[in-house]
Amino acid sequence: MTKKRFLTTLVLFLAVSFIGVTNTAQAGHHMKPVKKGILLVAFGSSMPEAQVSFDNMDKAVKAAFPGVPVRWAYTSRIIRHKIAKEGKYVDSTAVALARMLDDNFTHVAVQSLHTIPGEEYDDLINIVNAFKAINGGFEKVIVGRPLLGSMEDMNDVVDAVIANIPKERKKKEAVVFMGHGTPHASNTAYAAMMFHLQRKDLNIFVGTVEGSPTIDDIKAMLKEKGIKKTYLIPFMSVAGDHARNDMAGDEEDSWKSILTQAGIECVPVLKGTAEYANMVNLWTAHLKQAFAHFK
Repeated sequence: MTKKRFLTTLVLFLAVSFIGVTNTAQAGHHMKPVKKGILLVAFGSSMPEAQVSFDNMDKAVKAAFPGVPVRWAYTSRIIRHKIAKEGKYVDSTAVALARMLDDNFTHVAVQSLHTIPGEEYDDLINIVNAFKAINGGFEKVIVGRPLLGSMEDMNDVVDAVIANIPKERKKKEAVVFMGHGTPHASNTAYAAMMFHLQRKDLNIFVGTVEGSPTIDDIKAMLKEKGIKKTYLIPFMSVAGDHARNDMAGDEEDSWKSILTQAGIECVPVLKGTAEYANMVNLWTAHLKQAFAHFK
């Protein structure tokens, strides 16, 4: 077990143990009135510029579910600790659910704001399953799919990202999307997405920071096609550190620098996917599907 998974398991154990004791003590009392809530779960970001994505998502969800309390959790322990030093506190998924249980929520829709069902999503499912097992806990808690949670989602996302490409981009110019990437098997979603994008536009590519395809793979593809100019666009919910430094930064190992050195002009677009209404609508649709189980 990795250190990260050990810490996650330990925090979850403590949260569940505490709530389990308090709820066992209350067992036998009258049924709690129905109280529905929403928990939005993102990886998180410490960059102020990325907050616009979270604000956009928060506003859209509250508009779609008027009167339903909306809470947030970040899955990244590093991000939570970093922003805590700046006086901003966001709970982990386990702590957020424990608070909601303590606040007498009976039905909770947990919406993953991740892009693919990778490690962070797996951890989210494990935590939710642990809360489902608590005697006297939530009556129902359900998780909404991440952005690319199904084949239908893939088709919807492909249409959405194509619609969001800058209108001034010319047909012979390329578009390179930067995904996060992961050693998890779900990394294949990026290559699959590029395949489906290229069925509609042969000059659209998808690379990753920490997975495959790499920037070297993308550079080779661009050179082979004789591409002279490309738009660089983050395929992440926020235009955070990866977008501003790894993609568009001036360091020699940034995507912009690597491609510029190869003779390809780069035009970075610093907008996360959650800054686009059509992308937010896809996450919100997943949440509506999850919430519908409460009826």
